[in-house]
Amino acid sequence: MKLFLSRRSPGMRSGMTLVEIMVATAVGSIAMAAIMSLWLYSARSFVAMGNYADLDRASRNALDLMSREIRGTRSLSSFSTNHLQFVDFDGSPLTFRYSPGTRELTREKGATNRTVLLEQCDFLAFHVSQRNPSNDFTFYPTTVASQAKLIDVSWRCSREILGARVNTESVQTAKIVIRN
Repeated sequence: MKLFLSRRSPGMRSGMTLVEIMVATAVGSIAMAAIMSLWLYSARSFVAMGNYADLDRASRNALDLMSREIRGTRSLSSFSTNHLQFVDFDGSPLTFRYSPGTRELTREKGATNRTVLLEQCDFLAFHVSQRNPSNDFTFYPTTVASQAKLIDVSWRCSREILGARVNTESVQTAKIVIRN
């Protein structure tokens, strides 16, 4: 009986060459980079959508409260582009004030009740008009508080998303009529 020793042919050797390892590493790195960029884009989009929903909710709540209270006031007593002061239905002063330094819109009822309606507000402006519209459906502006019947308010809020300031809220605007 003859004993045969088998030798492997050169094509059947196990292991990887340096070139194969380098190609596999390059392909794996490209795949990981693509996955990481997709993950970062998705995370940024998810945060932006949540931020937009939160800013939209805050804007809607502020506008609902302002509309309800302005419609019920007796009259406007003084105003500027960032300040409105009314005589409320009970005779006490009601003030809406925007502070560019703190980026806040506040509501003040009387001397002690102060509430922040909007935070992180980059721009806010009040415009006061008479009730009667012109021929082109705009309203005549007024400089006299006793003639004011229409309040036009506009604002824009933004927040930082992952270190970059992004406008995630378009300009909100409304026209509110003083009913009394």
